[in-house]
Amino acid sequence: MTRITPSPELAAIVRRWLRSYASGDKEAVVNLFSDDVSLGYIGTSHDEIWFDDTLRRGMPSYMDDIPNFTWKRDNFRGFECGDLGWVECNADVSLDNGMDGTFRSTFILHLEKGLWKIVHVHNSSPVSNMQTMGYESRGIEDLLDAALAAPTNLPKAGIATIMFTDIADSTVIAETIGDARWSIEVKSHLQTVSGIVAEHQGVVIKSLGDGTMSSFQSARAALLAAKALQHAMEQTASEPQLRIRIGLHTGDLIEQDGDMFGTVVNKAARIASVAHPGEIRLSDATKIMVGGSDLAFDSPVTVSLKGLDGEHTLYRLEWKA
Repeated sequence: MTRITPSPELAAIVRRWLRSYASGDKEAVVNLFSDDVSLGYIGTSHDEIWFDDTLRRGMPSYMDDIPNFTWKRDNFRGFECGDLGWVECNADVSLDNGMDGTFRSTFILHLEKGLWKIVHVHNSSPVSNMQTMGYESRGIEDLLDAALAAPTNLPKAGIATIMFTDIADSTVIAETIGDARWSIEVKSHLQTVSGIVAEHQGVVIKSLGDGTMSSFQSARAALLAAKALQHAMEQTASEPQLRIRIGLHTGDLIEQDGDMFGTVVNKAARIASVAHPGEIRLSDATKIMVGGSDLAFDSPVTVSLKGLDGEHTLYRLEWKA
């Protein structure tokens, strides 16, 4: 009986292949594919399933459409058993479009004429493909619908900075700790949000589930509140350790053609939905309002936002010391 043995060689082969994939080296990527008809690839999106020559011919074009990325952390485990081997990969990456992501991949390799070739790739992500590149949180979506349906507490005129927050992975956490304890955690979290918002002269306009929408007359005050919220989450010693995403946008609340209120609130919600857990994302309008302050921002990225025309420039507020 052929035994399964650890294989640093296969781990190194896959590591090199992924480095080529990340840097856009199409020739190296295709060259390591098996010539066998069993060749297959399953990506993170529902339609990324390709086989045999379709994969060999289509991979270069596919690589034109995805952003290049660099590795922040990775872990590889390789094994072989006779002429077959496999590698498990778990990695955190930074994409050229400014987003970060976590990816997991499994590779099956086959020894062909003395060379290991990739015969199957299966990629997955701890979050949906949309969340990795620009994601729509269902919690944010529900909160947005509720806010737009009943905007009674929002000022009817003037410049305001709108802030949306929600807890990442809330469904999984609730399933893990149970509804009763989750209800207590959410209540405590909402109290924390309300207290910090009030300390920064803001008002919580609406909460739904674990999500909140707040309004501030000062963009700077809103950003300081967002930083304080992230610090509060980080400093919580009890479990579960909650992580939140925050999105902010600044605009004029004066009604224009019956849509100005909806536009300002809608964009803030969409920005929150593309933030990763632990991030604070804001629009260029909000950044302009604070000018050359002592706040630090990451390089801008340009993204599409659901329901809003064109491309939108977003910044990430650095909140860790």
